[in-house]
Amino acid sequence: MYDQYEALIFDMDGTLVDSGQLHEFAWTATLTRYELPIDRAYMRSLAGVPTKGTLELVMQRFDCLPCASLDEMNDFKENWVHENMHRFVRPTALAEVVKQYHGKRPMAVGTGAYTEEATRILTLCGLASYMDVIVGADQVKNPKPAPDTFLYCAQRMGANPARCIVFEDAPLGLLAAERAGIPAIDVHQVLNISNDYFL
Repeated sequence: MYDQYEALIFDMDGTLVDSGQLHEFAWTATLTRYELPIDRAYMRSLAGVPTKGTLELVMQRFDCLPCASLDEMNDFKENWVHENMHRFVRPTALAEVVKQYHGKRPMAVGTGAYTEEATRILTLCGLASYMDVIVGADQVKNPKPAPDTFLYCAQRMGANPARCIVFEDAPLGLLAAERAGIPAIDVHQVLNISNDYFL
């Protein structure tokens, strides 16, 4: 079905991995601990934004003065995810596409998560060994919605970005693919994959 593309690039959370509950509980715990408002619709709109960026946007939107440093809040959320990911994550139906194209096309994960976290989650889901490249937000200067993540995936695979295909679930991720000049599939609309959090 995707034979015309030179390489495949997957977002992770909400696309290749069902991790909705994990992130909902992690964000609820973090925002509650640091006395920040929980606006479910706004949190959904920030899907794909790295943790520090999300915290900064939440504080800006609600004009909050932080009761702790950005690093402390980031570490709390990331530690919560690390300690609980094994309870919640599982592969989505896109795992079948990954298995189908393993060894036939280079494949990458380009995610707003940090690389270490992404590697652990993909390993728990049995998907890490299928990936040629894993690019987390810590590997690029400007994470999604900037194009850097997907362009770096293509670069590391030695692929022409215009000949790749991106699988995404989040509006900001789809915008990142558009800015990178890479065709993209909205997995919500095309593949009926959905694991939104903060519903």
